[in-house]
Amino acid sequence: MSNILARRGRWSAYKLVLIQAAVAGGTSVFFFALWGEQYGLSALAGGAIAVLPNFVFATFAFSHMGASSTAKVMQTFYWGEAIKFLLTIVFFSLTFSLFKIGFLPFFISYALGVTVPWKVSLYFKQN
Repeated sequence: MSNILARRGRWSAYKLVLIQAAVAGGTSVFFFALWGEQYGLSALAGGAIAVLPNFVFATFAFSHMGASSTAKVMQTFYWGEAIKFLLTIVFFSLTFSLFKIGFLPFFISYALGVTVPWKVSLYFKQN
């Protein structure tokens, strides 16, 4: 039973990450079409920084489910959130130190990527 719950939760989280990736990709295509390659790549980098840590969090957070493993559930959520936070810091640091980016498309794409789960989760129904 707990494996079924874990799979359902993980699938819901992965759907959210896929929608987040689609919004980030669409934003990148928008900036690429209007302002060129550098802005498109900057938007792609911002979207990737929003999407990849959430994917890692979803993988960690929904590895255990059920009332019998409450401590494991809490521990995996905490570890997932900590790793997500650290990955975000590392990705921001690498992006700013290694690439020449356009700040406006980068932060717009990042902000859209971060806010998508807040907005989209209102429309999800749990099966």
